[in-house]
Amino acid sequence: MAKKIAIGGDHAGFEYKAKMVSKLESLGYEVKDFGPFTDASVDYPDYVHPLSSAIEAGEFDLGIVICGSGNGVAITANKHQGIRAALCWNEELAALSRQHNNANVIALPARFISYELAEKLAETFLTTDFEGGRHQNRVSKIACS
Repeated sequence: MAKKIAIGGDHAGFEYKAKMVSKLESLGYEVKDFGPFTDASVDYPDYVHPLSSAIEAGEFDLGIVICGSGNGVAITANKHQGIRAALCWNEELAALSRQHNNANVIALPARFISYELAEKLAETFLTTDFEGGRHQNRVSKIACS
């Protein structure tokens, strides 16, 4: 069964998000685009909170959030207890976020990386597994509740 991916962001990430949805679908992923659906200025929490809630509810396996710096979407997603969002700008960070932190959302900074790199980071994130072991104890201590 294909992984179910939630994707969203803001106006600065709109172009990358639109391309990424097509790419992911061509690879066999089931993708839900939480918006925005134009490049008009928006407030990213309006899209990232519903995306994060859907991941917490088990409706999606992993998420991708994209904004200008990646910071706003990561901070917003991480307000949810069941989300571990990692801001990534190179392939090693994307892999380690899954291997060591069991991140379930990758945050991408559209204004600081090329689309081609964003695509590689998403692919690395989506295809890398959590190593568990010594990392599980640490991940279990992340949530506040």
